[in-house]
Formats: sequence, C-alpha cells, structure tokens
Amino acid sequence: MPHFPTSRHLVLAVFAIGSALPLSALAVDAGQPAPGFALPRAAGDALTLESLKGRVVFVDFWASWCAPCKRSFPWMNDLQRKYGDKGFTVVAINVDKRRADAERFLAQVPAAFAVVYDPEGKVPAAYGVKGMPSSYLIDARGNVVQVESGFNDDHAAAIEERIRTLVAAR
Repeated sequence: MPHFPTSRHLVLAVFAIGSALPLSALAVDAGQPAPGFALPRAAGDALTLESLKGRVVFVDFWASWCAPCKRSFPWMNDLQRKYGDKGFTVVAINVDKRRADAERFLAQVPAAFAVVYDPEGKVPAAYGVKGMPSSYLIDARGNVVQVESGFNDDHAAAIEERIRTLVAAR
C-alpha cells in the first residue's frame, strides 16, 4: 500500500525547504516590482504605493533607535524639496512598535516628506529588509531600481544622480 504524507509531514517539508533558502532569496532586488502597501499616516489616512504610480518613489524603512536615520532624514528632506515638484516622493516607513517612539524622533529630526507607520512589520518583511535604515528606489513604473542597506554619506550623491535621471525620464 502506498504511503501518503500527512499534512504534518508536508508542513515540515515546506519549512525545511524554506529555511534552507538564503535570506537574500526572500529580498526584493533591483529589477523586480515593488511590493504594494497601504499604511496609515499620523493623521490616520492611508498612503498606498499604488497612489504614487507614475512618480519616482524613495521608500525608506526606519526606526526611532536607528542612529544613521538621524543623518538620512535631512538628506531625504533635501531630496523631497529639490525633486518633489518634478514627480518624486519620499515615503518613510516607521517600524517602531510604539508610535510615541517615532513621534519623539520626529520632534528632534523633522520630516518634510510622507511618514507612514507599520508597527507589525509586514511591509519590511515583504521587501526583505535586513537592517535600519534600508531604502528602495522605485521608478515611475513601480519597479525597484536600487536597494541600499544602511545610510552611507558616500553613496548619497550617486543616489541623487539616479533620482535626477529617473525623474527626467518619467
């Protein structure tokens, strides 16, 4: 008589296969469509990635405890100011469990761009975020064109040049 695996065996097999995959296999890379999201802003209304279709979008994942985020926010403010009216949008996705932690950070380091909240961490999981900050540059068609882990001042000019090129090509 043939032996058919039980559902428990199937779950264990899927888990074993999935855990054998490198974490990078789960990450969104350049050339792939950006995973969509709908997340609340401080005012309560939701911001969706779909609503930004046709714009170049810089999605930045951050947390209040992230020291490099304190350096990246002024830079992102500058990008939003320079390119916002040319079809560019910065969206900062906060992953703190408590919004009060994010609000304290924003009181010290204001954001002149869209800030949304994901305390459950579903969107960073969909993107395969490995650390804070992590950013994803998305073209006007909704595809990821560049991924940055961490914030490196030495990369800022090259990222801005890429944004300038994408905005001009929209």
